[in-house]
Amino acid sequence: MDNEREMGLALNPRYDEKGLITAVISDAEDDMLLMVGHMNALALEMTLKTGIVHFFSRSRQALWKKGETSGHYLHLKDMRIDCDQDAIWIKAKADGPTCHTGVRSCFYRRVTAKGLELL
Repeated sequence: MDNEREMGLALNPRYDEKGLITAVISDAEDDMLLMVGHMNALALEMTLKTGIVHFFSRSRQALWKKGETSGHYLHLKDMRIDCDQDAIWIKAKADGPTCHTGVRSCFYRRVTAKGLELL
């Protein structure tokens, strides 16, 4: 156990071998799970600096400000990090649908024994 990382008050994210940390995003008002993304150190820094949630796009291999093309920005309201600092939970206010499919949440299907069903 890394006592300082797990019990201390210094932000010291534990990025994976690709320099990324998982970020879970929920709605600041009702806690609905909106999406999961990945952040590198620059995305985390820009999120804290601007108050707009940034990610690292693994497909484009580039910094990505959520909403830069759609206008559906995620405004940071609260950010928490887990005990060993390898995952982040962000509570945000969304300007519109979070999912690129146009729905509020990327989690719009339930997994059942028979397959998927729309919520």
